[in-house]
Amino acid sequence: MTRFVAAIDQGTTSTRCMLFNHRGEVAGVHQLEHQQIYPRPGWVEHDALEIWERTQSVIRAALYKAGAAAQDIAAVGITNQRETTLAWNRRTGKPYYNAVVWQDTRTDRICAELAQEGGRDRFRARVGLPLATYFSGPKLRWLLDNVPGLRADAERGDALFGNMDTWLIWNLTGGVRSGAHVTDITNASRTMLMDLATLRWDNEILDAMGIPPAMLPTIRPSSDPRIYGYTADNGPFLGSIPVCGDLGDQQAATVGQACFSPGEAKNTYGTGCFMILNTGHEIVPSQHGLLTTTCYQFGDAPAVYALEGSIAIAGALVQWLRDNLRLIDSSADIEPLARTVDDNGGIYFVPAFSGLYAPYWRDDARGVIAGMTRFVNRGHIARAALEATAFQTREVLDAMHQDSGVELTALKVDGGMVFNDLLMQFQADVLGVPVVRPTVAETTALGAAYAAGLAVGFWRNIDEMRANWGIDKTWTPSANETARTTLYGQWKKAVTRTFDWVEA
Repeated sequence: MTRFVAAIDQGTTSTRCMLFNHRGEVAGVHQLEHQQIYPRPGWVEHDALEIWERTQSVIRAALYKAGAAAQDIAAVGITNQRETTLAWNRRTGKPYYNAVVWQDTRTDRICAELAQEGGRDRFRARVGLPLATYFSGPKLRWLLDNVPGLRADAERGDALFGNMDTWLIWNLTGGVRSGAHVTDITNASRTMLMDLATLRWDNEILDAMGIPPAMLPTIRPSSDPRIYGYTADNGPFLGSIPVCGDLGDQQAATVGQACFSPGEAKNTYGTGCFMILNTGHEIVPSQHGLLTTTCYQFGDAPAVYALEGSIAIAGALVQWLRDNLRLIDSSADIEPLARTVDDNGGIYFVPAFSGLYAPYWRDDARGVIAGMTRFVNRGHIARAALEATAFQTREVLDAMHQDSGVELTALKVDGGMVFNDLLMQFQADVLGVPVVRPTVAETTALGAAYAAGLAVGFWRNIDEMRANWGIDKTWTPSANETARTTLYGQWKKAVTRTFDWVEA
């Protein structure tokens, strides 16, 4: 009898495997980081073969820790860093080039070229996205234009494209022998190549971007009873297990937070920061800098859509302080350092390392620390770094309210940064609403598990999954309105200092 559902969470900085029981509790977990590759300023890459190696290792370790074997696993779900773009050969299984990460800005000229006809919103009515370096389509165009032999192989049908979900599913289900070349509607919606209404690849956009349709994966539901494929017997699971759940990381967190009703929202604090508002079966165009995207699709039910506010740099700023400036020894040190001071000392840290995402979409912006004086010390810098995440979230929430008219009464939060009490309290103060952390804070992996488990009947319906959600901690806003008025106003001023840094 099966006891668990396995979720593989392939993130920007690490990969982990988590095993969940029917109550949504973690039975086993293992996590490994992978290398961040920066060939040039603005370029970010990953070694896809290293990621596949790490994936196999974390699966084996999580099974060992849970005392589980293949016969104990009901299904496998995948969640992944979205937009990170890879092309590989279907006959050899080898990537043509490193994976181009979602943060990468090398496609700025391609986006500008495509925007010459119709502007930056040229495809937005169909795909819900502005032309920006963030998305997979322009990254794939760059690979086709710059990697020798790739375009010829793609036109012959020998080259495959996918986000990291597609790469992992293909390898898990047999690779060159029998690999399933699939993606789900949430990952497909981040390519800028899928029509939101039809849930199919858009041939006109493919033609405009010069992308051969033969290299694209088949689009499937996020939870699919028809099964994408089965794990290879000689793979890390050592058994034939259905792979039938697939969600981009932010949509997975939305499912893990049980945001199944229109108007429910969550915010994930990871490498970046991402707020998603469920809009039900309605495709809601944004007028205030948000993205219109798919949220999930369970089996043959109609797709559920969402508005999303995407912030490029959140936890990544803490990592930058650790790895680049050596300001702290570990990410956990950021809170004690920030608590050595009473406030930010008058400085504001706008981490536009890869430009600004929602609600500005400014590829020309670059990072700024504004308001520096000799009074400022390392504690103030640490505090300003944490506050940056809270301020950016407020900007997204304001845009979401303008687009949807929904007035949030509380914000569900998840991700690694939600264990930082200083940040969460400041977030509540800046928003003016309670911030709520669930009992299982790593909801991204849980959402992938739910999608897979639902497909095979491990969970019978949405109500069973919703019943697993519980509150671990709530932060209520303080009576002092300084954070959401004066400090936020200064932040907005600091953001304008990042504009127009990169010249055309």
